[in-house]
Amino acid sequence: MIFGFNTDVKHGDTIYHVQSEARESEQLLQTQVFVRGRCVGKKATSYAHSAAQAGFADQQKEQLLRDQHRQVLEAIREGKLESVLDREPTEALAAIQELDVQWLNAASVHAERGLTMQLRVTEGGAVVPGARLTFRFARPDAAPFYTQAVTDSAGSAQIQIAVEESALPDSSVMVQANHDGRTATRKFLLRKAE
Repeated sequence: MIFGFNTDVKHGDTIYHVQSEARESEQLLQTQVFVRGRCVGKKATSYAHSAAQAGFADQQKEQLLRDQHRQVLEAIREGKLESVLDREPTEALAAIQELDVQWLNAASVHAERGLTMQLRVTEGGAVVPGARLTFRFARPDAAPFYTQAVTDSAGSAQIQIAVEESALPDSSVMVQANHDGRTATRKFLLRKAE
């Protein structure tokens, strides 16, 4: 079972996006903190010891992840984010090969009343064909819009969404890539063309 949590929280003038997910293949609970689409820190906790215990189920794993997510949110609200983030990569984190999601046409995405995003998924610099991408497009005064795509043999995928350009500065796109039990999530903020 794949699950996770995504929350925006403000401290001062900064909006932090906190994303937590269970990385099943590494038996790791990972929380990442983003500011304006850039990851500013991570917290990772192994649940391998708990998973080896009899009776450990998805409900306990979800609660551990929920508690870690809440801990990071509270630290941000108190202005103490650095105190909960991993200082140096742990052995568990160092062993993980991360998926990476790249936005290929970030400079030119809106035309003819539509948003077109071209993305590529890589791992260790190599393209990842067959990765499932889930997109969550959020804009003010409207319910989020979800769509999916699968990367082609070049690790690329494209989506198109009908939206007025004037709505872009207040909109965002969350993209989650999944492949062979590994995931990566990126949040992209949109802006109107200059």
